[in-house]
Amino acid sequence: MKNIQIMKALLLVAVFCIAGSANAKFEGSPLEGRWDLVIAKDGKQLPSWLEVQHSGTRTLIGRFVYAFGSARPIAEIKLTNSHFSFSIPPQWEPGTGNMEFEGDIAAGMIVGTMKFTDGKNYSFSGTRAPGLDRTAPPVWGAPITLIGKSDMNEWHAEGTNQWTVKEGVLTSSKSGSNLISNKTFNDFKLHVEFKYPKGSNSGVYLRGRYEVQIVDSKGIFPWNDQFSAIYGFLPPNEMVAKDAGEWQTYDITLIGRTVTVIANGKTVICSAVIPGITGGALDSKEGEAGPLFIQGDHGPIEYRNIIITPAK
Repeated sequence: MKNIQIMKALLLVAVFCIAGSANAKFEGSPLEGRWDLVIAKDGKQLPSWLEVQHSGTRTLIGRFVYAFGSARPIAEIKLTNSHFSFSIPPQWEPGTGNMEFEGDIAAGMIVGTMKFTDGKNYSFSGTRAPGLDRTAPPVWGAPITLIGKSDMNEWHAEGTNQWTVKEGVLTSSKSGSNLISNKTFNDFKLHVEFKYPKGSNSGVYLRGRYEVQIVDSKGIFPWNDQFSAIYGFLPPNEMVAKDAGEWQTYDITLIGRTVTVIANGKTVICSAVIPGITGGALDSKEGEAGPLFIQGDHGPIEYRNIIITPAK
């Protein structure tokens, strides 16, 4: 009986040692973490994003953001030495094939090839996403009004401009070009008022990279792709959207990666961390200042009283 107890104890120690070794392996994996990607496709540099973490002791999982669409889960990322691969089904992409990724870790970067849903191959590269930690609370500067009474001098359109300004209301009467502010910002407080017709959709990208969703969502469950969400990542804690055709407000504070969203007077996201860029971002250079970016390609939308207060 004594020998059996000793054997059981030794077996238990062995199990713990094996588990500890496996955990140590993934804790030291150079692939784990968040990566800001650029995909070279059809002459364009498409911003994307990858997150890798361990699940248990034997599996790597993750999330991926392409140039458009929302963050999507990766069930398994295979890693052999410095080589990794994963596959995800299409979301909004054309075709029926999966997106297949093969890459290697080299000198603190990742490089590889994406096989797109059309079967063509494109190269990608990535660097570690910055933490954007802040060591002191911000000191706020003077507020800046970004819409004039009859001009949009603070903005430029991505393409042919369909936006107009009349009596301080910035209007896109149909789907067309997006708007980008001429000024760039790091940390800031933003007040914005907007109105959309039934079924329409827009969004405000903070630093041009993180979309706060604007969409006709009254009565819909507060998913992470609905009204006041950080698109694909952070859902609001309740749905506070008004009826289409009513003026609504967002008051947003962004400090590093930490965001607070007050929608129609209610705090729906409170000091939450944005993991990475959202689909449709202008770039994946998260360590840099960026502009405000307003979607105009998803339907009619009106804005007024866009006021930003940057940190000094």
